[in-house]
Amino acid sequence: MSLPQALVMLVLAQRLAEVLWAQRNERRLLAQGAIEIGARHYPLFFLLHGAWLASLALLVPANAPLFWPLLLAFVLLQAARLWVIASLGRYWTTRIITLPGAPIVRRGPYRWLRHPNYAIVAAEIAVLPLVFGAWPIALVFSVLNTLLLRHRIRLEEQALAPRTVSASSQVS
Repeated sequence: MSLPQALVMLVLAQRLAEVLWAQRNERRLLAQGAIEIGARHYPLFFLLHGAWLASLALLVPANAPLFWPLLLAFVLLQAARLWVIASLGRYWTTRIITLPGAPIVRRGPYRWLRHPNYAIVAAEIAVLPLVFGAWPIALVFSVLNTLLLRHRIRLEEQALAPRTVSASSQVS
């Protein structure tokens, strides 16, 4: 197995583990009365991310040179991803699931950014292909991801609007 393929397999394993963790949180939140918003677009993200990884596995040559600074950037993005997941804790899911009355999380990267996970994912989609010089993959999937995220963020903002309350009741 080549280094590009091994890296793609590691990312795939990470994503599958995250989906399992998210599903656990989703079941618990739904059992507490949470509701899902925008379920119809969710398969498009699954398809986009799967196609992104497949394109990397199939189109990046086994002997592609690595650009080490970008590989380091990708590793740092993984740390940031874990920070997002830890900050949201039991509220972290891969879907838009909102628990009425629950406070908006304002800890971790959410102190500075409204949607840090989306910023991190957008960076990952661009950076990983660029590690191997695969700029067309970075460009195509970045554009597609941006289009999907525009819709998703609009839906998420609508879902969060009723929960946006005074700072005194926010989770920090």
